Amino acid sequence: MLYPVAIEMGDNEHAYGIIFPDLPNCFSAGDTLDEALNNAHEAAEMYLEDLAKRQIPPPQASNLETLQMVPEYPGWSWAIIDINIQPYCAVLV
Repeated sequence: MLYPVAIEMGDNEHAYGIIFPDLPNCFSAGDTLDEALNNAHEAAEMYLEDLAKRQIPPPQASNLETLQMVPEYPGWSWAIIDINIQPYCAVLV
């Protein structure tokens, strides 16, 4: 599934931050954008694994354009992270 992520840009003194609006309390950070994105992928998989253990299906991804209008993320950049949700759906069968 293609999950949009909000990216708070970092600099030499601050880490990059990434938030998954569709996965409450799922976030990551990294000293570089690549590191933050890699960490975000791992964080999402851990989040979805936890949901599967509790028999909760993965949430649907929101529309990126809709999320970009949310005032909660002014000036943030956006990206899409592709997460294979199949392993987390199999538990629900």
